[in-house]
Amino acid sequence: MKELEDLLEKNRVWSEGIKAQDSEFFHALAKQQNPRYLWIGCSDSRVPATQLVGLQPGEMFVHRNVANLVVHTDFNCLSVMQFAVDVLGVSHIIVCGHYGCGGVQAAMQNLQLGLIDNWLRHVQDVMHNHAALLAKVDDETERLNKLCELNVIEQVLNVSRTTVMQNAWSRGQELAVHGWIYGIKDGLLRDLDICITNQNELSAAYEKAVNASY
Repeated sequence: MKELEDLLEKNRVWSEGIKAQDSEFFHALAKQQNPRYLWIGCSDSRVPATQLVGLQPGEMFVHRNVANLVVHTDFNCLSVMQFAVDVLGVSHIIVCGHYGCGGVQAAMQNLQLGLIDNWLRHVQDVMHNHAALLAKVDDETERLNKLCELNVIEQVLNVSRTTVMQNAWSRGQELAVHGWIYGIKDGLLRDLDICITNQNELSAAYEKAVNASY
């Protein structure tokens, strides 16, 4: 219980610090949220979305799951996307993975962890799709990191293929999907050079990003 009390105390300190800087901050925040970004990232505790990019509460809508996957039958993720796009009107969707991802590593090594094995089959699909490329990487750590990158690229494509995105683009909504990856060892984000802004860019942007991995 002491640990939880510490968290509540840290929350009080944080709240008072924010109000000391801007007495109206929470009053304004409570009225509405108006984020420009949707972040789809990994649940890893070392990858705090808003902190990485220096944003304040209310500036980024966030969805996180193990290995930052976008699965077409995952109505949790799809609902977050639909709310972000149709209701909040975000301008950018950022799929962000990270190097050394434990979920990706478990999939690569075919570990038997329980229920999550079924979820990580989607990462194994990515691995099998790019088996020829990954086979060229001798170092195991480098191979893992390459799969982390490829997984992000695949999820950007998955986001772009959803009915949420297709409908938004069809009605002329300006909306871009990006693929980034985070380095836990240096704290830096890297752009994987994939950005899709309409239906016509899907294949070319995907092929460009994958070819850049070779």
